Amino acid sequence: MDEVTITEEDRRLLGLWAADCVQRALPLFEAKAPSDTRPREAIEGIRAYVDEGKRTAKLRSLAWAAQAAAREVDDQAATAAARAACHAAATPYIHPLATPHQSKHVLGPAVYEALAHELAAGGDTDVGDEEIRWAIEHAPPAVRELLRRMPARSPGRSRLDTLYYALDTGLRR
Repeated sequence: MDEVTITEEDRRLLGLWAADCVQRALPLFEAKAPSDTRPREAIEGIRAYVDEGKRTAKLRSLAWAAQAAAREVDDQAATAAARAACHAAATPYIHPLATPHQSKHVLGPAVYEALAHELAAGGDTDVGDEEIRWAIEHAPPAVRELLRRMPARSPGRSRLDTLYYALDTGLRR
């Protein structure tokens, strides 16, 4: 398996971009589960990592807690928003392997953020596509370069696959 170089600066810039993307979806979760702070805490955790540059057990725990929140909320858009927060908090743990699975870690926060907005809009794919365009426009060059070191994603069959593919191809341009 091929390896890619991932610097701590790459991880920090990826984490910052992921947090900025997911921040846009947090209100969708909080509207359905106002007393559940786990996804917000996951985003705060990734922002602290960006500032401090230390991967800690606490950050991993925050990611898993956001994933638990996704399982517990009874709304598809809120679930996707919480999953986006989980993916964002997990970005510093990306492995230096050139695999489609690792590229999913790069793309996951923005993809689930877009899906959350799409689901909140009754499945309007134009809404999801617009969120993907926002993520592409706001991605720093380091995130684009990191993704280019990994295999390109294929289109797939599901809507989620389509969002992953659109973001992947957009960031590679």
